[in-house]
Amino acid sequence: MAKKKTLFECQACGFTSIRWMGKCTSCGTWDSMVELNADQIAYLEKSQTQSPSTQNRPLALPQIEERQVERFGSGSSEMDLVLGGGIVPGSLVLIGGAPGIGKSTLLLKIAGNLAREGKRVLYVSGEESVGQIKLRAQRMGVNEKDLFLLSEIDISAVTSRLNEDAYELLIVDSVQTLYSPELPSAPGSVAQVRAVTFELMHIAKAQRLPIFLIGHITKEGAIAGPRILEHMVDTVLYFEGESRTQLRLLRSFKNRFGATNETGIFEMRREGLIDAGTLAKRFFDKEQLKAGSALTVVLEGSRPIVIEIQALVAEAYGHAKRSATGFENNRLSMLLALLEKKLELPLGTYDVYVNVTGGIRLNDPSADLAVIAAILSSFKERELSAKSIFLGEVSLTGEVRPVTQLDLRLKEAQAQGFEKAIVPKNGTIDVKTPKLFAIEEVSKIIEWL
Repeated sequence: MAKKKTLFECQACGFTSIRWMGKCTSCGTWDSMVELNADQIAYLEKSQTQSPSTQNRPLALPQIEERQVERFGSGSSEMDLVLGGGIVPGSLVLIGGAPGIGKSTLLLKIAGNLAREGKRVLYVSGEESVGQIKLRAQRMGVNEKDLFLLSEIDISAVTSRLNEDAYELLIVDSVQTLYSPELPSAPGSVAQVRAVTFELMHIAKAQRLPIFLIGHITKEGAIAGPRILEHMVDTVLYFEGESRTQLRLLRSFKNRFGATNETGIFEMRREGLIDAGTLAKRFFDKEQLKAGSALTVVLEGSRPIVIEIQALVAEAYGHAKRSATGFENNRLSMLLALLEKKLELPLGTYDVYVNVTGGIRLNDPSADLAVIAAILSSFKERELSAKSIFLGEVSLTGEVRPVTQLDLRLKEAQAQGFEKAIVPKNGTIDVKTPKLFAIEEVSKIIEWL
């Protein structure tokens, strides 16, 4: 009798092993290895051993004709910015985000915009009935004859609908709810997500049909399913925001047809998500600037935004606490240690809290100088000038280092009515500073103070 073949698969990344392991050696997840049955093993081996097509032949690079990427607008300027200029036919776009953040609302709005222009759009939902989607569409003012709704979780049924009728956009909500009847496993499993995404990728490329996929995220903030899911799609977008604010940020982390790290900003209203439009004074208020507040200009993709950084320094009762919202905790600890070392401030006996207004999460080191200014302003109970901004990255030696695209930041600061900027020394050598705009250059923290 032939020996039974055993195979274990990680439900976090899709890694396979002939032995069970408590910790996946590929992604490091504990207790994620699940044994596959005989049918699942046979399907996996079949997909891995399928012979490649013999129709395609390699071409020399000079023989390949150069083609411009075709795009069409989504009806949302913020979405077009994140996608790199618009929707590309045949592209596969994955959107992830926390539950209730507005993923379905945004894509339903985009579907309504395109249907209003005469494009046939198919919205497939495995989580809601068509009646539920209809209620949300009415609230958003979407009622177009070219927008078609389908409540289905069988990928083969979706494929047959696409073959019967011609559509110009497909939206799937969500990819974890679809399943392939050929694969004997539950919807949402690693094998199902991988198979369904591959099928949708084949449809997108063969029919030049742009497809938007909504993906669930795990408690760690990553998109649920195998890591290969993010590699298979052309674009990966993440929706961010806090429930207490109306602003939502859509970030691009991967884009084969445009620049990454672009950010679209939306505002949640009763009628759904709309483009935030002008960002002036949405993240700061010069008239209400108090002690513990400092202003800076950060770059979200190619967009400069003036934001307010708030700090609170209070005497600690027991162990000193350090907490940051929208700013990295480890970097805050580094800046506090620097202030204690270079300026001999007794911050070790104080609680320090830092907050970035508007729900933005800063990844730009140019905000270091503004964070330090806000901490010192709160510590000394002195208000900073409401007409000044702080720009500079601070090193562990206390040096203030130049920031990228300083001219773009200064231009935005002047447009918002600021009159002075504290910037790194020699950082404006190749920068054309705005007229009637005061520049104060500093090289070290101790010199500035």
